[in-house]
Amino acid sequence: MLVNASFLENARVLSLHTGTQIAQVTHCLIDPDALAIIAFRLEATAAAGEGGNILPVRSVREYSKMGIIVDSADDFASDGEVIKIDQIIALNFDLIDLNVRTKKGSKIGKILDYTVNTTDWEVRQLIVRRPFWKALLDPELVIARDSIIEVDDYNVTIEDEHAKGESASEAKTEIIPEFVNPFRDPDFAGNIESDAS
Repeated sequence: MLVNASFLENARVLSLHTGTQIAQVTHCLIDPDALAIIAFRLEATAAAGEGGNILPVRSVREYSKMGIIVDSADDFASDGEVIKIDQIIALNFDLIDLNVRTKKGSKIGKILDYTVNTTDWEVRQLIVRRPFWKALLDPELVIARDSIIEVDDYNVTIEDEHAKGESASEAKTEIIPEFVNPFRDPDFAGNIESDAS
């Protein structure tokens, strides 16, 4: 399923083991080479105990409208535990506000948001805010992953022929459940809401 990264920021992390919220996402950690989320930085609740503050995506059971579902806080890692994640943290890379340019150097705009496939956590689309003089006709564009040529610390370079993209209003993010779990029961969801408050 595709989901906007802005929905992932501040998403609740729910434990199947305890049936409660055990953390909240504060930041998505993106591998710029793979252009995929590899982990989430967390703010853990008291219910998580003394666990870590990083959730590798391989430990995610499911993403639903209620949040990110994991088995338990045992799935969390700490800084220094996973070498690959530490390398990504050291890069301090974020897609938001990077410039998007064509291969010829024309500025398309800045990244406002992006969509992620929750099956493999790859970035599928970039939602780009247009410069002021172009925003009058088309305030936002959606750039597909296959149009991206290169990503660096400051720019995302795309193919010239795909520079126009698709308007953001035409792109749809659909959340489709992948399997049944107890967090989908409306009565159970109400219990989690009250536990979290």
